[in-house]
Amino acid sequence: MLFIGSVAAISLTGVMMPGPVTAITITKGAQRKTAGALIAIGHAIIEFPLIVLIYLGFDRFFVIPEVKMSVSLAGGLVLIWLAVHIFRTRPTLFNEPKKSSQNCVVAGLATTAASPYFFLWWATVGLALLANARAFGIIGIVALAVTHWLCDVGWLYLVSWLVFKSKHLWTERVHHLVFAGCAIVLAGFGVWFIFSGVSFALAS
Repeated sequence: MLFIGSVAAISLTGVMMPGPVTAITITKGAQRKTAGALIAIGHAIIEFPLIVLIYLGFDRFFVIPEVKMSVSLAGGLVLIWLAVHIFRTRPTLFNEPKKSSQNCVVAGLATTAASPYFFLWWATVGLALLANARAFGIIGIVALAVTHWLCDVGWLYLVSWLVFKSKHLWTERVHHLVFAGCAIVLAGFGVWFIFSGVSFALAS
């Protein structure tokens, strides 16, 4: 139980940090209150295989300069594309009928895959958690993965639920500001990731 508690505490510090996944959860949350849970499913499609790979010893692959550079550049471009899409469609996003669950899952998958620091977190902090989980065998690894993901689901669902339940209080101006702000956050992370990729390339 102490191990599970430490996993939950460390996971929440990462999950609650504002980032691309949080920004996309806010935009999707205006359309459906369960968006956060669906985005967490897309997040898990990347995360669970990654946990297995790190457990098998592939963590060194994610800190190779060329890999970090490639993921940073590609991820940065994806986030900037998402930012432009949200900014251009923000007048219709707020009152748009809820989309299929697939859109939210894909959004979670895309923003997760586009973040190089997600992979670095698992290759560093996550690796330390996995090292402790090994003491409990395969049950410990499964407990780690499930606990961490439940933290993702809980937080992202809370964010989307709050956005959905409060949107009737938003004026049109607030609506535009919120979506523009999310677009700026995504674009900011995109530029930062591209800058990091270039820095990795120059340092190599």
